[in-house]
Amino acid sequence: MKKIIYLIALSLLTAGSASAQLIPSFQFGAKAGFNLSNFSTNNTLSSKSRAGYLAGFWARVGAAGFNFQPEIYLTSKNVDITNNGQTNRAKFTSIDVPLLIGTRIGAVGIAGRLNTGPVLSFAVNKDQSVGDAFGNATRLNAKDQNYAWQFGAGLDIQRLSLDLRYELGLNKVSNSQGDETRINMFNLTLGYRLFSL
Repeated sequence: MKKIIYLIALSLLTAGSASAQLIPSFQFGAKAGFNLSNFSTNNTLSSKSRAGYLAGFWARVGAAGFNFQPEIYLTSKNVDITNNGQTNRAKFTSIDVPLLIGTRIGAVGIAGRLNTGPVLSFAVNKDQSVGDAFGNATRLNAKDQNYAWQFGAGLDIQRLSLDLRYELGLNKVSNSQGDETRINMFNLTLGYRLFSL
């Protein structure tokens, strides 16, 4: 009798999980975390990763086990660059917009996620303020911006979500000395779902 009850409970749980993934859903939340940036350099430069931060918002639209997750956040990327024995601290600030496709597997408030997709990065500097960068990001005005590709995994526990991602720089950016480099980065974030439909 106990085996039958356990089998029925497991069947209901599996059916509930499957139907929950087939029904379209929408979620919105906030996230914050830190990153480790590494700039690929030529032979005359070497770089050492330093911690930076990121904070912003995410949304997730999903159905049939797949989801689209656009995000927008302010990111600080830091690194120590050594050139001919002299070390300089470089800091880049940007508005980043990942456009991720992924899948979610789980039930009863706990689920694992895998996602990947492009990232548009809108630099904040003397020529482009935070407001300008945010405006370009919301309009997806991607001319002369930086591009990357993210790969990641996440864990959802009720309203909380934990994400670990690697971001691979696709184009080269120039620093004040005219050196070109690609920005590669790991980031770890904690998110909180504000509401869902």
